[in-house]
Amino acid sequence: MTTSVAVVETHLSLLFFVGERVYKLRKPVELGFVDFRERTARQADCEREVALNRRLAPDVYLGVADVDLNGELVEHMVVMRRLPDECRLAELARQGADLDEWLRQVARTMAVFHGEAQRSADISGAATGESLRAGWEANFAETARFVGPLLDPGIDTEIQSIARRWTDGREPLFRSRIASGRICDGHGDLQAEDIFCLQDGVRILDCVEFSDVLRYCDVSADIAFLVMDLERLGRPQAAIQLLADYRELAGDQFPDSLVNYYGASRAYVRAKVSCLRAEQEDDAARTTAGSLHDLALSYLRRARVRLVLVGGLPGSGKSTLARGLAEVENWVVLRSDEIRREAQGSAAEPAHEYGTGHYSRSATGAVYEELLRRAERSLEMGESVVLDASWTDGGWREAARAVADRTSSDLVELRCDIAPAEGRARIARRVSEHRDVSEATPELIAEMAERTDPWPSAVVIDTSGAPDEAVGRALGLLRG
Repeated sequence: MTTSVAVVETHLSLLFFVGERVYKLRKPVELGFVDFRERTARQADCEREVALNRRLAPDVYLGVADVDLNGELVEHMVVMRRLPDECRLAELARQGADLDEWLRQVARTMAVFHGEAQRSADISGAATGESLRAGWEANFAETARFVGPLLDPGIDTEIQSIARRWTDGREPLFRSRIASGRICDGHGDLQAEDIFCLQDGVRILDCVEFSDVLRYCDVSADIAFLVMDLERLGRPQAAIQLLADYRELAGDQFPDSLVNYYGASRAYVRAKVSCLRAEQEDDAARTTAGSLHDLALSYLRRARVRLVLVGGLPGSGKSTLARGLAEVENWVVLRSDEIRREAQGSAAEPAHEYGTGHYSRSATGAVYEELLRRAERSLEMGESVVLDASWTDGGWREAARAVADRTSSDLVELRCDIAPAEGRARIARRVSEHRDVSEATPELIAEMAERTDPWPSAVVIDTSGAPDEAVGRALGLLRG
């Protein structure tokens, strides 16, 4: 009886599928991030692979076999139990199968794995801003020779710009993740191709073994890899579900921008790996490299943190627009009227004249200082913020620009505009119905209008129509 043998090649290994077993042989290559030219180095890596992957699949990784030739030890191979190809998560995704229950199992498995994984000061050090920046720079250097021949130079330039800027502005977020114990000895390469959905549960294979630094990561980076991979496979809703399941089961509410940032870094690494495969004469890898490069940029664009100023006179619809944007994008919204009410307390009398009482210059300045202080804290933590205020004073708009600069955030300025008569009518209705924290009156608005500084940098949003129309126009601007 003849046993068929199938061979699969990666950039680092050759895998031989023989009956119920898989034998994984290291290539004697040197690629900058690995050096397998010496047999002893290949042996050490095989042993490391088995030890690390037994954390998630102890019944799959059977051990390391020695290869003898005429009595001489010449090589080493990882020996694995062969699992059915049709049970790969990637294959189920491509077939359009319902993935909800499988992804719930993956999320639960990874939440438990991350909770029990090793932690230390050295491991946490891999997730500082400095370390993450160094990781990007290393990948840029290793990918540089493929930019032009295989990868679009314009796309790579934008990737480098956004990645560096995002990293530079998020050090408080990185410190917070470290302090809360969210950095561990994780998986590092969580791809759908290496997850098997079996009757007795999922098996997760092939973690990064050749580099501790690549495996030491924020737990959200592990999940972001699979989120990115599911989107690459055309299953974006499954990616969203996985993320929601993991957050729930791990009790970890990290910001979307962090997931997008790590998803971009994983896509960029996979693009580099595809370039290496193309260099080894794998023609299909050329197309894959380009699509992953594009995906890395897409994720970085989504990761951008925004400070959105929504201004205009009271009654112009700015609060409705600000609230609508925040709800659609799941962003933080801060209102100057609410901060003013907090400052004045429940016993304070409403102001009837602009420039007096809690509408005095000093009181208004205190409101804007607190508004920007809270915004800066959220931006540093990776949360985009919508600031609902009149923004009639150019000095406070300059202060907002300084906050955006300090936090490496994109500043967007929107000024709501309607006919003065309609604005006065809206305010009159609001005052008579006592349905808003704003205390603005038609008289106060008239005084504010006289003292408003020009705002040429703002995009004017017509808010005279239905609220969803104004929100749609603003979203078009933001997403464009």
